[in-house]
Amino acid sequence: MRVVVVGAGIVGASAAFHLARRGVEVDLIDGDIPGRATLAGAGIICPWLSQSRDPRYEALAFAAVRDYPGLVASLVAFGETGVDYAPVGGLVVAPARDQLEPVARRLQSYLDRGVTEVGEVRLLDAGGPKALFPHLDPALAGLYLSGAIRVSGESVRAALHRAAVEAGARPWSGTATLERTGRTRVGAWVQGKLLQADVVVVAAGAWSAALCRPLAVHLEVEPQRGQILHLKVEDASTATWPLIVPVLSEYYLLGFGEGRVVMGATRESGSGFDFRVTAGGVAEVLEEGLRIAPGLKTAALEEIRVGFRPMTRDGLPLLGRPRLSPGLVIATGLGRYGLTVGPYAGRLAAQLALEETPDLDVACFEPERRTAIR
Repeated sequence: MRVVVVGAGIVGASAAFHLARRGVEVDLIDGDIPGRATLAGAGIICPWLSQSRDPRYEALAFAAVRDYPGLVASLVAFGETGVDYAPVGGLVVAPARDQLEPVARRLQSYLDRGVTEVGEVRLLDAGGPKALFPHLDPALAGLYLSGAIRVSGESVRAALHRAAVEAGARPWSGTATLERTGRTRVGAWVQGKLLQADVVVVAAGAWSAALCRPLAVHLEVEPQRGQILHLKVEDASTATWPLIVPVLSEYYLLGFGEGRVVMGATRESGSGFDFRVTAGGVAEVLEEGLRIAPGLKTAALEEIRVGFRPMTRDGLPLLGRPRLSPGLVIATGLGRYGLTVGPYAGRLAAQLALEETPDLDVACFEPERRTAIR
């Protein structure tokens, strides 16, 4: 069997890895286009704090969280020991402790349902969060949960890509176009060569809709620009700090090694593929971030990354085979949850390409559905 995977972000690299290790002949095409969502993602794995309460999303995200440790172990077996995946815990912060009680009840409801991955949950009085993340406002109260995980999405993506190649996948670099090569089959053009395939997996993120349009496959996915800031804090053990999520806010903070703190991020719908860093976007992120962590005012602003989240209007991914194009498997539309769900979505896409029953029922993620506005 031969499969072409178009897109070498975290979803496509995962699909290629899972296929190649099964002995499938795989071609993995990396467009290497500026704005890939994986590179600009923050790295928070904590779906229990997601703004989405949709049970379809929860089933996918919770399964993805459970799958991650096994994936990391599989990568280690391929010699990939540099994946940055760390259970650092998380803090929800608010000016008053009573604002955190609804969050505590929500987390307890997950624990009561047997979602043990949430971990230990405890409320902290004012000053408690600052003891764990020194640059926070000392007046903030907090809710700590031990199950939150920090991950470098690019470290996972790169490890999956290398492991896929180690398992036999052939890497290609360039812009791909799709072409029907038979009644049910599709091939991919890259570098002037037509790659024939039994199945093509489309994991091209926000570019997937344009890629599939010549095949009359309509995908309701569009780019949402995110601007994310990387700060440098001198003489600080940032790698062990918990991730920070303010109540009633879409912004966050999290620490990585070597004094790096990530602050983000904008959610700019209707941006198209405008790759610019904007003054307004940077100001928005800094205003929100420094409001809860004023101690970061003296940190150096080292890097600003821009990425395009592949967004659907109902907030659910596009995952499955188009009705009239059985030679395609679509795996995109993960939106703001790509680093949480991406590797698992790649596994599911590989199972679909092999015509296996996937580990999770993906019927509700039918890729050509008309997505409702949230």
